[in-house]
Amino acid sequence: MRTHEYRYVFGPVPSRRLGRSLGVDLVPLKTCTYDCVYCQLGHTTRKTLERKEYVPVKDVLSELHCSLSSGSSPDYVTLSGSGEPTLHSGLEELIDGIKGLTRIPLAVLTNGSLLSDGGVRRGLERADVVLPSLDAGDDRLFRHVNRPHPGLSFSRVVEGLRSFRRDFSNRIWLEVFLLAGVTDTQAEAEKIAHLALEACPDRIQLNTVERPPAETIALPVPRSTLERLASLFEPRAEVIAEFDASPSTAASEVEPGEILELVSRRPCTAEDVAEGLGMRLTEAVKWLAFLEASGMAEVVYQAGRRFHRAACHHDPVERSPR
Repeated sequence: MRTHEYRYVFGPVPSRRLGRSLGVDLVPLKTCTYDCVYCQLGHTTRKTLERKEYVPVKDVLSELHCSLSSGSSPDYVTLSGSGEPTLHSGLEELIDGIKGLTRIPLAVLTNGSLLSDGGVRRGLERADVVLPSLDAGDDRLFRHVNRPHPGLSFSRVVEGLRSFRRDFSNRIWLEVFLLAGVTDTQAEAEKIAHLALEACPDRIQLNTVERPPAETIALPVPRSTLERLASLFEPRAEVIAEFDASPSTAASEVEPGEILELVSRRPCTAEDVAEGLGMRLTEAVKWLAFLEASGMAEVVYQAGRRFHRAACHHDPVERSPR
């Protein structure tokens, strides 16, 4: 049972690439340099290139310390969440602070758009793994897929990836997010593969739409196509499989507010909730049904899968289905 309310720390949540990930949110919801058509969080409401201390570093570190002290045992602490984490100007101070709190590896999920900034690169120096993105092979599709801030150019983003590799000595896992009918052809994938080779990542991971996207035009690429295109990349790309871990069958004392917080961060299946919060699947299903009936959560479908997300407006959780 959670005894502390968190604003900036969430999870652990199941991650296909990082196992159990304890998330750290550094910017307000949908504050980003992009407005990607495939984003599972919906449309960007604040598209910006302004780096500043969006949330207090000391408060983030205090919450993280509290979470870790309460028994969280994630595989990674991950800077991710509701927007682009490298927009936070206190990145270096924050990462140094996290390193002082725990030996758990630190990952940073970023769209990579600000890696041309030397301050961002310095801020990321002590991360154990950085996971940037590259979703297009030219400016036209970059603008179509990522819908960047007008101050960003495709060439700047690509050069940022190259510069980051020169400066960063730890692991870089490059995510390539492909869309059906847009970037899933051999010609387009080859363009991306050429640029990825110049960025010299340690791993390349192919992804596609699985959760409900911001735009219905963002369509998933079949797994067979992803497997075929993976061979175009060097090193050969991995197709990111669905997170495959059996939900815990142990008894839990999870409160509905924790579930609501989780589905507020991203759409989740009942299995995601059970795995992320260490609870029985039957309990997760029961609580999700309660939140839906209470109008605090809603159900959306993607590729035949049932996801739960927080309703746009919801009241505090006051009653229990037990």
